[in-house]
Amino acid sequence: MRVVAAMSGGVDSAVAASRMLDAGHEVVGVHLALSQSAATLRESARGCCTIEDAGDARRVADRLGIPFYVWDMAQRFADDVVADFVAEYEAGRTPNPCLRCNEKIKFAALLDKALALGFDAVATGHYAQVVETPDPAAPAGVRRELHRAVDQAKDQSYVLGVLDADQLARAFFPLGDTTKTDIRAEAAQRGFSVARKPDSHDICFIPDGDTRGWLTDRLGRRPGPILDTMGQQVGRHDGAYAYTVGQRRGLGLSVPAADGAPRYVTATRPQSNTVVVGTRELLGVDHIVGDHARWCGAAPEGVVAVGAQIRAHGHEHPATAWADGEQVQVRLAERIRGVAPGQSVVLYEGTRVVGSATITHADRR
Repeated sequence: MRVVAAMSGGVDSAVAASRMLDAGHEVVGVHLALSQSAATLRESARGCCTIEDAGDARRVADRLGIPFYVWDMAQRFADDVVADFVAEYEAGRTPNPCLRCNEKIKFAALLDKALALGFDAVATGHYAQVVETPDPAAPAGVRRELHRAVDQAKDQSYVLGVLDADQLARAFFPLGDTTKTDIRAEAAQRGFSVARKPDSHDICFIPDGDTRGWLTDRLGRRPGPILDTMGQQVGRHDGAYAYTVGQRRGLGLSVPAADGAPRYVTATRPQSNTVVVGTRELLGVDHIVGDHARWCGAAPEGVVAVGAQIRAHGHEHPATAWADGEQVQVRLAERIRGVAPGQSVVLYEGTRVVGSATITHADRR
């Protein structure tokens, strides 16, 4: 099989490429240039896709003896991921750019180009597993399912929950059966210089981690009121777009609560540029509605028991879910806090990813 190995310049993608080569595939390494002004050196352990990272990826490819290319997808990334991120925050939602990147870049733009060039699949260094199950109705009699990784601390199946069945059929995740500690040991044994390279963290295009400052640079200061649930002004902000439901830190309230209890963002209202704060109890919801449904296989029929995960490294919550036209309805067994519009809810059946949806709103039932 001819496989494009997406090589970020990190240890995970390096080992993933080597494992695909060991498995007997014809492997070509590809580094995605996603920044329109990539820094020469990494500013911190947060960022990625720098010129230094491309060099690290090339050195691994040379050691493996495989062809290596850099594909420029900076404009596509800017349009489909960065611009979407800004627009979502401006609209009062809290997006996850990693899911959008996987959907729009790594398993759309990258995969489409790979297929057009005659390749059969794409391999990445994500921590997840693809399990093949006999199914006479599936192509070649095998159904490919997306499952959690063995290393729960590194599991990335959440950010892959946007993959549909066709994309999953062309995807390989060679690291899903191994812990991160063992991956670093394997990289060292293979003589990779990236064996101890720090992992990237948070949002790759905001290397200093200051999301509020980054958004302010692009959307400008937009001062407005912070209100309590009774409508009383208790503070000021420089832009409602910089706040998210469940946030407690950085509110800078000028009027403390009468009982001294901490307050949290319970809503952002972009139309009036208002942020609303309230008690922790007001954050509890047990009903979620999502759109932009993506199913890793057939959509569920009727009401199904699932585990619902709201954040990349969050807990899985017992729930029931059902497809409702273009929407997905999720009923949680217990109330959870801090569910914000724009986040993704990923549904599981055991370790298998059923699908995902983008949260439009959440409430109590």
